[in-house]
Amino acid sequence: MNNNGNDVIETLSHSRIYQDYERAFSEMTGLPVALRPVESWQLPHRGKRKENPFCARVASTSRACAACLQVQQKLAETAREQPQTVGCPFGLFDTAVPVRLGNQLIGFLQTGQAFRRKPTEAQFKRAARVLADWGVEADPEELRRDYFSARVLTPKQHESAVKLLTIFAQHLSIISNQVIVHQKNAEPPVITKAKEYIHQHEADDLSLGEVARAVNTSTFYFCKLFKKVTGLNFTHYVSRVRIEKAKNLLLNPNLRVSEIAFEVGFQSLTHFNRVFKKIVGQSPTEYRAQLASL
Repeated sequence: MNNNGNDVIETLSHSRIYQDYERAFSEMTGLPVALRPVESWQLPHRGKRKENPFCARVASTSRACAACLQVQQKLAETAREQPQTVGCPFGLFDTAVPVRLGNQLIGFLQTGQAFRRKPTEAQFKRAARVLADWGVEADPEELRRDYFSARVLTPKQHESAVKLLTIFAQHLSIISNQVIVHQKNAEPPVITKAKEYIHQHEADDLSLGEVARAVNTSTFYFCKLFKKVTGLNFTHYVSRVRIEKAKNLLLNPNLRVSEIAFEVGFQSLTHFNRVFKKIVGQSPTEYRAQLASL
């Protein structure tokens, strides 16, 4: 997994469309949801809306936290192709749905911290003993309250939640490039001006130094700031802007793919095809054919 995928997940997680979806999903299901990169050493639901209070207690010590991270690692290993559900030592489950950017797996939409059947008193006593062995200190009654307050999903409810996540993962894949290219979120004026300059000169042989000079900053400062604000390095961002323009031009059946490639600033048709497929998930020809069939 490369840093570019992590940067895209970071950008998407701060986008308005993802935050609106996260809020709506959690309010409707009573479950937390997180968008996380493939490789992550943090608990995805920590501090999230609707976080299970029992799970929050479990994460309070290093040994218990490590057990939770093992569940996350197993999900990352098994959910690369399709949604997977993994149980924890306390009977709760987490589900991960893969999120792709083109053909690249960049992360997971994840929910859980719920039971798939009503917990029993015997389950709770086992959980309490394990937590005590792991050094988790809690008032017994508060621990009981938290344990039995966790959401219980019927098989049909669980299936519906996974379906919602799968649909949104597909939607994120489709719109991710537009989100990355157009997201502003109160960005510094120098970045707004830089984006405008890039869009105006997208077909030119743009360089980092040229754009930095156009917005009156040093190349070093601009490079760091651009990456921090957009989540992408300069070259990746320019490629995405050009691909968005190419997608619009492909609507015109009278334009050859090679013409479009040079029109949007690529000097090589092979390079254009490779970048287009990496970002969109299909070749320009396949993308155009799909449009024609709609």
